[in-house]
Amino acid sequence: MPAVSTTLRVLAVSLAASLTVTGCQTLDDAGRALGRADLVNDLAARMDGALTGTWAADYRFAGGRTASIAQTQEPLRSSYTWSDGKITVTQEAVTRCEITGDRTACTVLPPELTAGKPSVLVYTEADKRGLVTPPAVMALLTEAALDPQAQITQSDTTVAGHHATCVDVRRSAGDFTTCVTTEGVLGSFTGTLDGTPTELTLTRYTETVDATAFAVPTGAGVVDRRPTVS
Repeated sequence: MPAVSTTLRVLAVSLAASLTVTGCQTLDDAGRALGRADLVNDLAARMDGALTGTWAADYRFAGGRTASIAQTQEPLRSSYTWSDGKITVTQEAVTRCEITGDRTACTVLPPELTAGKPSVLVYTEADKRGLVTPPAVMALLTEAALDPQAQITQSDTTVAGHHATCVDVRRSAGDFTTCVTTEGVLGSFTGTLDGTPTELTLTRYTETVDATAFAVPTGAGVVDRRPTVS
């Protein structure tokens, strides 16, 4: 699964190449197609670069729910926290926490190789729970770029005090709008993921990450399933 972001980037590059050699399009059509490919490449490169950075971001969903993403490179670790749980990946363990009412239960599992991008594994786990992740948004954007009927409009804005590039996508498979900051962080998303309408917005971004972002929630019950070392 660490190839998720790389796959998106390669697909975007392949898209640009295929559109360049297509001879049956009009000049206007070719211009629009190449614009889509360039935009996908740019946003994919930003997000891919962010997977190797140190930063923390807070988000707010429609309805008031919140979520947080944090990662550091020294040491390598990443976490995704939301109202019903938390997923943390470090070089020592993969920790999954589920919150039910006032009870938090965490399971600690052996570490997995992350190839310098522990956030990829975190995003994989988050995707399984229907949460919004940068790779999921990029997959939608890439699909839209491959759809000749899709209408993609680009704009610029500021999200949580950071410049962001936004795209508004109109297509038969489902409309969505998303913004990506200059730092490569997901700035906002409004659309449908896995059949569920979703809306979230970045509320805070910082390159200073508190170690508590990777800690087990206070008062949680913990089951450690890592093998004991004799």
